[in-house]
Amino acid sequence: MVRHQPEGLDQLQAQTKFTKKELQSLYRGFKNECPTGLVDEDTFKLIYSQFFPQGDATTYAHFLFNAFDADGNGAIHFEDFVVGLSILLRGTVHEKLKWAFNLYDINKDGYITKEEMLAIVKSIYDMMGRHTYPILREDAPAEHVERFFQKMDRNRDGVVTIDEFLETCQKDENIMSSMQLFENVI
Repeated sequence: MVRHQPEGLDQLQAQTKFTKKELQSLYRGFKNECPTGLVDEDTFKLIYSQFFPQGDATTYAHFLFNAFDADGNGAIHFEDFVVGLSILLRGTVHEKLKWAFNLYDINKDGYITKEEMLAIVKSIYDMMGRHTYPILREDAPAEHVERFFQKMDRNRDGVVTIDEFLETCQKDENIMSSMQLFENVI
């Protein structure tokens, strides 16, 4: 069995906004769930879907997995995990928004297309399950994407760039307040 040894604690502490103690605690939890030190996509989907028993989280978990798998090698190492977690929990607004853009930019070409956004939005609706209230119409995801593009696609070229995404998000009070939600979770 292949085991993955994480980078040194000092190096991880320098890369993240976690203390040594927090990193040790996160590592223990990570090793407990993933004794090999690696999480493949199937394991990630299994773990993630436990949080959303009412829906189907597999597609969204796939997108999330790819966002955490920074080097694209098909596995999440402890380093990938804590670097992503550090951004989501303690990163600056700019870092969090760049991470979110990366999640939506499925093919990593630097643009969010309507197709990419629709795939993500549909996966979120699937994950939330069919028992949401109010009951969602079939065309709800497409309407959501249209509203997103009305707001974000400033030059109306059919794609959203990182600059358009950052600029629009930073001017939106709802988005900005949601960025602060997880600030002191750990």
